[in-house]
Amino acid sequence: MPPRPRPEDFLELVQRSKRGRLKLYMGFAAGVGKTYRMLEEAHALQKRGVGVVVAFVETHGRAETAVLLEGLEIVPRKKIAYRGVSVEEMDLEAVLVRKPELAIVDEIPHTNVPTSRHKKRWEDVLDLLAAGINVIGALNVQHLESLNDVVERNTGVAVRETVPDSFLEEADQVVNLDLAVEDLQDRMKAGKIYAADKVPRAIENFFKDRNLATLRELALREVAESLDRAAAAHARPSERPRAGGRVMVCLSSKPPLAAALLRRGSRMAGRLNTDWFVVYVETPDEAPERIDSEAQRLLLANIEKARELGAEVVRLKASDAVDALLDFARSHAVGHLIIGRGRAALWQRVLGRSILQRLVDEAEGFDLHIASFEDEEAAR
Repeated sequence: MPPRPRPEDFLELVQRSKRGRLKLYMGFAAGVGKTYRMLEEAHALQKRGVGVVVAFVETHGRAETAVLLEGLEIVPRKKIAYRGVSVEEMDLEAVLVRKPELAIVDEIPHTNVPTSRHKKRWEDVLDLLAAGINVIGALNVQHLESLNDVVERNTGVAVRETVPDSFLEEADQVVNLDLAVEDLQDRMKAGKIYAADKVPRAIENFFKDRNLATLRELALREVAESLDRAAAAHARPSERPRAGGRVMVCLSSKPPLAAALLRRGSRMAGRLNTDWFVVYVETPDEAPERIDSEAQRLLLANIEKARELGAEVVRLKASDAVDALLDFARSHAVGHLIIGRGRAALWQRVLGRSILQRLVDEAEGFDLHIASFEDEEAAR
């Protein structure tokens, strides 16, 4: 197991910037020790004179974690009445007014009560960073948006609360908390993660050997890729990867399973440590006045999702979609084209004039990736 980063390592980053710095502890499942390690670091930094507050921490009844809250300033949670129920949320406004040097924020993928300033807690964190407040936070790898369909396909678990990959790229440090699958299951059986009555069901479902092994592998790979991205960002221009490997997702107005296609593009760009584009070509047949309102709504939603995932979204107007896509790719040093396997009309398939077939024929010099989503379609 690699040595733990010293608290002063993060402190050095904090002191070099007026913008708040972000450190994330990432794990592959509940119980690997994210909250515990955050609070340990909070105490260590407080001893070094850093002003620390606990903005939000959930102990889940774990006594050893609760003990570490002692001696730390805790910002009281905000109680919000919603549909006849009192819900407790992180009090973003109170933390901003308090303006500590460092805030501890747990469970970053959490969805806030609808009356809150932001829909998601990761958006609250961005406000803290913009205000110059440094943040140490935690999340599990399965909550990354680009991995959503991979996690569901491999584990059978649908993760509802996600964080866009662009948020992960905001982090100045990402620390993976690794633990052997057997050790995590032992912690579970000993009642150190969930209450005793929840343990059997957890082991039979989410905490199966295969699920945990898959998630552990994803966490290790994701953190390794984030380190590669950080190294490239700080490298001299001559040492950075060439731009010829950029990724481009070809988006239509009514693509099948567009979200899965966008996640595929985000993952590829992350592995290649490169920029990526989402390009939509508006042809005369797809002018706003000629496509129905539902298609327009879906298109706008997919464009917003692409931006959340960190893509640069480009809308082109052209009479020929394939020519426009290839011209853009050549002028922007794109190396990889991604397109979904759609259902072309029979006459297009017979004449070989579908966009997919034309790209196969004409995309010389590019790696063309044809994404197929039979598993997702079957699930739907």
